[in-house]
Amino acid sequence: MKRRYSSYADHKTQKFRVRWILALVLFFIIYVSFTSLFFSMRVLDNDTMAPNLRLGERFIFTSYSLYSLIPGLEMKKEPLPFRRGNVVLVDMFRETKPGYFYLFLDQLLRFFTAQKFSLIDKEEHLFVKRVIGLPGDEVSMTNFIIRVKAKESPYSLTEFEVTDHDYTPTIPVVPALWDSSLPFSGNMDRIILGENECFVLSDDRSYTNDSRTWGPVPVKNITGKALFCYWPLSRLGKI
Repeated sequence: MKRRYSSYADHKTQKFRVRWILALVLFFIIYVSFTSLFFSMRVLDNDTMAPNLRLGERFIFTSYSLYSLIPGLEMKKEPLPFRRGNVVLVDMFRETKPGYFYLFLDQLLRFFTAQKFSLIDKEEHLFVKRVIGLPGDEVSMTNFIIRVKAKESPYSLTEFEVTDHDYTPTIPVVPALWDSSLPFSGNMDRIILGENECFVLSDDRSYTNDSRTWGPVPVKNITGKALFCYWPLSRLGKI
């Protein structure tokens, strides 16, 4: 009787362990699906979006992965899922992404380390920027402020007049003899964006990489849009 009871207890414990493992696997699958296809969580690890977004703040971004997975669904076609003034996630190395198995292992590591560790150096791949110009827009810069002439519009307006979003750029002081042809001089001749191009900038207009150095960004390289800040709590919901 004792042996039979012991065997029954062992069987019950083993059954509990299997259920626990299956529940963990199911939760991981749901987690990967949401963080890969629908949402992603990012920590701002620099001050390029100051003073509006701050170092160490954590954000929920939408994900546009479905556009590349579903045949016939193209983000190039209007309406685009983002607008002027939106804070977005830009993948400047989209064409050199590692394979899906490597990405899966990365998701696994991030899941079990609460986002602390990753196999991929995301700092070199993903950039948080603000959309200033959309496909077809004519954009120019004077003293670090962009003027936008929207597609099919007769008027050229400042970047603040063509968006509903409130933000304040950080304007650096440039030496008087600084060459105006350089990207960080604060001035830029007008360019017309292609039908699949956007112009993105940092809120800190000093020496940070964005469309001033990259040039216009392909629409397909914009992989997500910031929804809200979830940490710290004092900044909850703000963008």
